[in-house]
Amino acid sequence: MLDTIVVGSGLAGSAFALKMLEEGAEVIVFENGSQQASNVAAGLYNPVVLKRFNMTWQGQMLMQTSLPCYRKYEAILGQQLLEELRIFRRLASVEEQNNWVTASDQPGLSEFLNPKCLPNRNPQIDAPFGFGELLGCGRLHTTAFLKAFRKLMKDSARLREERFDHKQLQINGDTLLYKDIKARHIVFCEGFGMRQNPYFSYLPLQGTKGEYLIIEAPDLKEAAAIKAGMFLLPLGDDHYQFGATYNWKDQNPEPSKAAREELLLKLDKLIYCDYKIVEQTAGIRPTLPDRRPLVGRHPEYNNLYTLNGFGSRGVLLAPYASQALFDLIHKGSNLPPEMDLSRFK
Repeated sequence: MLDTIVVGSGLAGSAFALKMLEEGAEVIVFENGSQQASNVAAGLYNPVVLKRFNMTWQGQMLMQTSLPCYRKYEAILGQQLLEELRIFRRLASVEEQNNWVTASDQPGLSEFLNPKCLPNRNPQIDAPFGFGELLGCGRLHTTAFLKAFRKLMKDSARLREERFDHKQLQINGDTLLYKDIKARHIVFCEGFGMRQNPYFSYLPLQGTKGEYLIIEAPDLKEAAAIKAGMFLLPLGDDHYQFGATYNWKDQNPEPSKAAREELLLKLDKLIYCDYKIVEQTAGIRPTLPDRRPLVGRHPEYNNLYTLNGFGSRGVLLAPYASQALFDLIHKGSNLPPEMDLSRFK
């Protein structure tokens, strides 16, 4: 008898399964590679909405709780996953410079915003009004994290690399049966794929497609991540990731010509130097109309749960939401109402 079946091994499924292992509970993870949002994500973490210079939902608390969790994951997985990284917000006018300075004096924001606007010192970047600098932020190497997690699960015979067939799940009171597996609970961490889950398809999960370009630009020589509508993220060896787009209508998981044109148009307005396109990637983020996570227990079946809806804030939300769901299942704690799926009928 296993404690929990976890379906999906993106940021949500990986964080929850690691939490279970930390607590000594046995899990088995299903992953078929159909959802790519976590794999292609830039992995930047910061608690500030850089469009409006205000705090995200629970931003300060997420920074305090989620980053220590990744340090634990580093110890479990045996490799460094977090990278401190300077993050600059390109300022578009004198008014934005003033707004940045004003925001940096606000409670909560002051520890994350450098009050001094920095001049642009890179001749290959268009930033005549300089930058605002984020403090204490950085990047999770998401691809390395997910790869290391899946290897750990595979090496310990806890990973099934196959599609989960919802029709074969049998619910017998407090016991779940799936093929040769008997378990007490199942947590669906399927991302946008939850739209095909017959138990949770009633929830208003939306798909927001995001696409990135990977470029090679030897003359750019930029070490900071720069937010200028989209993010320009250094990857090393003169390679950079640029994106992402936000498309609420296109739910085709493959890269698109329209997104490529949009990305190139914005990239050419940001940098002056020549570059070569190496790759274009795409993924569909699971989002909700109220932009809050989707976590909780099925209204009819007490041992079915979902952990989903992290959108573009998955790095910070995954450990926090995983802890909240674990506490619901094993301690009977209440979920924060903003993320509890019971808000949708």
